[in-house]
Amino acid sequence: MSDNKVIVISATESFIPRVLVNKINEAGVGCGFAPCTVEGINDNLDSTVLMVLFMEEDEIPDESIIHFLSDTVEERSIQLILVGEQADIKQISPRFQPGAVYTSFRRPVDNKVFADTVKNYVEKADSGAFKKSILIVDDDPQYLTMVREWLKATYKVSMANSGLQAIKWLGKNNVDLILLDHEMPVTSGPQVLEMLRSDSETCNIPVIFLTGKGDKESVMAVVALRPDGYFLKGIQKEELLQKIQEFFILHK
Repeated sequence: MSDNKVIVISATESFIPRVLVNKINEAGVGCGFAPCTVEGINDNLDSTVLMVLFMEEDEIPDESIIHFLSDTVEERSIQLILVGEQADIKQISPRFQPGAVYTSFRRPVDNKVFADTVKNYVEKADSGAFKKSILIVDDDPQYLTMVREWLKATYKVSMANSGLQAIKWLGKNNVDLILLDHEMPVTSGPQVLEMLRSDSETCNIPVIFLTGKGDKESVMAVVALRPDGYFLKGIQKEELLQKIQEFFILHK
């Protein structure tokens, strides 16, 4: 498996793809070559935060490769740079889902601009600029810290130990998802949800309840509030990560 931050994907490791790889490496970013096959790309994805698809003239990848690249972009929260002739870029771009293509470069490529663009993207990715943000709200400090530790490698995670603290935090910050404890003292999860839904600034933020009660009656009470979902607090790390990833893919 590769430790490269960037991979340049091409049907053949010809002169120009090699130059692009070298320019990225010279800019201080780890970069390697990957053949334009599902197996070749998959074998180089371990640490990748950006993919560069280089197309020789009239050499557009087939649908299976495009589908694989599009799925990979969504599942790993990374993006794609297209390099090729203007006509080929114009033809292939609509075949990817919106947001999959970060930018494109027409041939001949300005190597300095290209390398600077890649470096800038990787620096932003390393700083968490492209990560989805999650606010965890729970009055149990141990559970709050545990979930944060589970999520922090994949998401930008913030914490609030009460409903009122969460409301105050959201007055100054944006977030992509709220994981909200259903059973909290003073201001309960349902009360927080009601306040969020009644404010135009927060009404569209997805909210998933965290609940320790898994009996049918309790679950039905949670569902009746019409959150965007719920997780039982007994959920394990890998399942939680998978379900949150699925949520963001479905709600992209």
